[in-house]
Amino acid sequence: MAESESSNVRSSRWSLKGMTALVTGGTRGIGHAVVEELAGFGASVHTCSRNETELNKCLNEWRGKGFVVSGSVCDASSRVQREKLMEEVASVFNGKLNIL
Repeated sequence: MAESESSNVRSSRWSLKGMTALVTGGTRGIGHAVVEELAGFGASVHTCSRNETELNKCLNEWRGKGFVVSGSVCDASSRVQREKLMEEVASVFNGKLNIL
């Protein structure tokens, strides 16, 4: 099977189109890989990072690939910031969050 044909089968079988996801720590390591995979399968993803510079760099990279990804600066160890993050995610996704 040709690579593009294999890719089409993979994406249609595992499509996440119409789904929304929140990935914390999405600018590095496993979090970054999770954002790439979810967005690659068609999910709209919101991620957060404590580092605004890294976040903006990653958002530009993902948007350049055609992914639907938004982000915000957040320290997930802070309850106040987590609550603010969830309010933002609810606003971005119109109250719909499928994947956490």
